Amino acid sequence: MKLPVAVQLYSVRDEMQSDFYGTIKKMKELGYDGIEFAGLFGEDPEKIKAFCAEIGINPISAHVPYYDMLADPEKVLADYAAIGCRFVAVPYLTEECRPGTDGFGATVEGIRKIAEAAKKLGIQLLYHNHDFEFVKLDGEYALDVLYSTIPEDLLKTEIDTCWVNVAGVDPAEYILKYSDRSPVVHLKDFKKSGNQKGALYKLIGIDDDEEQEDEDAFSFMPVGHGMQDMPSILAASEKAGAQWVVVEQDNPAKGSTPLESVKLSREYLKALGW
Repeated sequence: MKLPVAVQLYSVRDEMQSDFYGTIKKMKELGYDGIEFAGLFGEDPEKIKAFCAEIGINPISAHVPYYDMLADPEKVLADYAAIGCRFVAVPYLTEECRPGTDGFGATVEGIRKIAEAAKKLGIQLLYHNHDFEFVKLDGEYALDVLYSTIPEDLLKTEIDTCWVNVAGVDPAEYILKYSDRSPVVHLKDFKKSGNQKGALYKLIGIDDDEEQEDEDAFSFMPVGHGMQDMPSILAASEKAGAQWVVVEQDNPAKGSTPLESVKLSREYLKALGW
């Protein structure tokens, strides 16, 4: 059997804000087996759990801001434990926390602290990468330093295949590098021209100093509709022992909508037998 397919609800965040339960139900109707949260929008965790059980969709995971978890990991993570999430991911690091800054050492220890609290609640902490973790520290990718510093039982990977590619690394090979440590893999597709990354960051609301000659040079795309070698990524995910693959599209392509985007992604994966 192929791996189950979830959707990161950040892909439809505006819809979630306006109709939380209706949007989750729509994801089930589109054929998604699970969901990964990006905020609970003030909804009660027990109610969310009951609703997911009622419609038959698996609340597998959540992206929770690093500083929110660091401030009170037990309290913040308890909500996701109540929902039934098996995983929670550190989704993003702000600039002062990143590798290559004085704050990175403290970040690693902060992630360890969160991971220890998560383990006590029966949740596996994951780390969701972008491309800035592929800066080298003493000849080694910072992302690899993170995983070699924190034990596997505390921290596993949530490899975002788009950002691995943007960093100049083969996503399928990188997934296989972390075989048996990659329970959740993010499927994200894109198209780009040239080598600049500023426009890609702008698409996710981050200003970048890099000169932008063409704002249309980058676009996030539905899975299977961009540059990624998705069959190889999917095969690597299976071989590496992944438990879930998760569709994420930060923003729809020009002329499309978030719901149309996640629908196209699911249809593509269904056509491959997923």
